[in-house]
Amino acid sequence: MLITSETQLTVRYSETDQMGIVHHGNYAQYLELARIDWLSRLGISYKSMEENGIMLPVFTLDLKFKKSAFFDDELTVKTLLKKIPTAKIVFEYEIFNRNQELLTIASTTLVFVDSKTRKPIPCPSFLLEKIKKY
Repeated sequence: MLITSETQLTVRYSETDQMGIVHHGNYAQYLELARIDWLSRLGISYKSMEENGIMLPVFTLDLKFKKSAFFDDELTVKTLLKKIPTAKIVFEYEIFNRNQELLTIASTTLVFVDSKTRKPIPCPSFLLEKIKKY
């Protein structure tokens, strides 16, 4: 495992369905928050990357639900980077509730893309340098 971060969030009422359970569509947002937090902890601004012509669209998203999350649950999203990125970067996630029960296992693959050409590019050197420090 290369780099791990933990992001805390609280489930809002609007993120739940009529059964009081977090709607599955919200998990993509939770993972996005965790990725942006992961980059920030590494000292990299996602906004700055975009301003410099680097986009990072999601290529794949995989979710496995073990237990439900509910309104007002305090969640911890553990984000893991297990290998050096190339033209793509793969994150793995584990989402836990306040009782440390594993609720969800997920992964995303994102591709580095030049915002002008919309074509894949290699992982930027500034990101590789930060990752290699770990």
